[in-house]
Amino acid sequence: MAHTRAASLSLRAVSVQSEAAPLVYNQFFPHDFRSTQQMIRFLQRPGPLKKYLLGGLLLLISATMVITLVPGGTLGSAFGFGAAGQGVFAKVGDQEVTIQQVRQRAQVAARQAGYPASLLPFISGQVAQQMVMRQAMLVEASRLGLRVTDDELRDELRSGPLGAQLFPGGNFIGQDRYEQFILQQFNMGMAQFEQQVKDDLLLRKLQGLIEGGIRVSDSEIEQEFRRENTKVKLEYAVLTLDKVMSEIHPNEAELKAFFDKNQGRYANAIPEKRKANYIVIDTAKVSEQVQIAREDLQRYYNQHRDEYRVPDEVNLRLIQVRTPPPGPDGKADPKAVDAAKQKAENILKKLKAGANFADLAKKESDDPSKENGGELGWIGRGRIPDIEDQIFALNKGQTSDVLRSALGFNIVRVEDKRTAHVKSLEDVRAAIEPMVRQEKAARATETLANDVRTLARASGLDAAGAKYGLAVIHSDLFSRASSLPGVGASPELMDAVFGARVKDPPEMTTIPQGRVVFQVTEIKPPQKPTFDEVRARVEADFKQERAAELLQKQTQELSDRARAAHDLKKAAKELGATVKTSELVTRSSQVPDIGAMSGPAAAAFDMKPGGISGPINAGRSGVVFTVTERQEPSPDQLAAARDRIRESLLQKRREEVLENFANNLRAEMEKSGKIRYNKEERDRLMKPRFGAEGG
Repeated sequence: MAHTRAASLSLRAVSVQSEAAPLVYNQFFPHDFRSTQQMIRFLQRPGPLKKYLLGGLLLLISATMVITLVPGGTLGSAFGFGAAGQGVFAKVGDQEVTIQQVRQRAQVAARQAGYPASLLPFISGQVAQQMVMRQAMLVEASRLGLRVTDDELRDELRSGPLGAQLFPGGNFIGQDRYEQFILQQFNMGMAQFEQQVKDDLLLRKLQGLIEGGIRVSDSEIEQEFRRENTKVKLEYAVLTLDKVMSEIHPNEAELKAFFDKNQGRYANAIPEKRKANYIVIDTAKVSEQVQIAREDLQRYYNQHRDEYRVPDEVNLRLIQVRTPPPGPDGKADPKAVDAAKQKAENILKKLKAGANFADLAKKESDDPSKENGGELGWIGRGRIPDIEDQIFALNKGQTSDVLRSALGFNIVRVEDKRTAHVKSLEDVRAAIEPMVRQEKAARATETLANDVRTLARASGLDAAGAKYGLAVIHSDLFSRASSLPGVGASPELMDAVFGARVKDPPEMTTIPQGRVVFQVTEIKPPQKPTFDEVRARVEADFKQERAAELLQKQTQELSDRARAAHDLKKAAKELGATVKTSELVTRSSQVPDIGAMSGPAAAAFDMKPGGISGPINAGRSGVVFTVTERQEPSPDQLAAARDRIRESLLQKRREEVLENFANNLRAEMEKSGKIRYNKEERDRLMKPRFGAEGG
């Protein structure tokens, strides 16, 4: 029966077309590669590989090369948006990556990560490149003749991450519930969802081909293990930059000579300043005037109806008697299982005799919910998949029989029950209204700002301010670092103002609070200061530069003296350095005044006890150390960690190989015209939706 149900799962056949022309990679590698397979074999050989960060590529096509869909989000269709080029970020082969797709996915990513809306242009750029790279990998997988069958799709849905929801207890949930689940969880149709899963499986096959020949030798494992686990104890002498600086007292002649020598450094020490007149259109104030009609709420509700779907839910209390975990043979102790079952049945008898469920849960249950009288609250399907059918068959107020689950024996009581439904507009009105208000306020702000700019260009800012009841602010001279009345510190406004000219007509730009319409009225260019005007800065620069030179010389002298006398403490005393001792540390440790042992101080792990290091630059300190104790890991420790080290090295090598493959694939496809970008759409994508260019 289960097989028959699973067979009813609707699957779409996917034909993957191959490209005729092979890719040539010889311009990227020092070998004559005549096929992708040759390049793969080259990449699989160990050796130094150049690194290239692809902005989350591995997250997209490696670690999560399973179902990459985001519950509650939408990735959109991969095909057919408008005329050629319009609304399209890039074309990969004959497939389009559209602006709408990118924005939808970027919004989901930003929302789930908790990023502010101001970062959307940056996130959109990263997402767009990831989507291009994903499509390029799919094209290459197709060119290599890789394909995914309907049977493979069905196996993935049965045994993959969604198996517990789609095949609880090994039984398919049925076509109607399957389609409803996909719509609710992923906001997409079944065909689109299944194609997405097939694409993920295709990428997984390509990844397997790329990584297939990667190996790690025993000597590499041992070398990495010793590198990670060798410990040393240090005695070290420290000279600090602050101490050296405190001993530097330059005279006026030295400071003036330093100023004359570094004229270029201070050429624009007095920055450019400007004056501007401007009007602030504050979205918060506009929002106070916005009227929300029921039609506005209804329109938003209709557009987001799927977000307000509520699945079948029950409000439960639980008493659980856990069974012991399986032993080495994979089987649990049958006597202990029987004892747990008997205990659960005794509890059920007490409940049937009138005992209070919550009291018995606190006393008898093994589930953490016992602290709350067994209360689990509202749960939907998928929370307890192996017994959920029995649970959802119960009526409100009904207590179950003893139910066996993977964890043990369970008794549940349904306190309340809700059938699947869509919340009404009235149910969600309180949540919708602020979002509708925000949207209307944003549009109203944009409209008002455009009207103000138009009138200001025709009649001046004062006339525009008077007509719309907005204050016109006439600033004093200010620099880029200044904080302006009504705006505060605003890099967005400063970029716009310092990019305009005095004779330019009023312009508009976006700030976090809303919009600003401004006009530059005066520009005072940057000026070269006199010595007296920047004396304090000159003195600080002089002391900083001289102290860094002296610290380097003194640290070198400390090392030379310690090595000559074979005595670090003596040399430290002569030069006024402080001597300290560390604990046993590894390369991953941090040591006070030295910092990370993975940096220059890593030389300690190649030294024998008693050896004295060269000078170590640790930022604001100079350090010389000697190794007083060295502790090598034991063969038993290596044996225990061998598998972990092997997998870690394999994973690192896989990532390097995959990154290089993807990097060179994209470069070749861009060069050959198989990846084509739309510059205008790309620039538009990277700008805020309501940018400084106006309406």
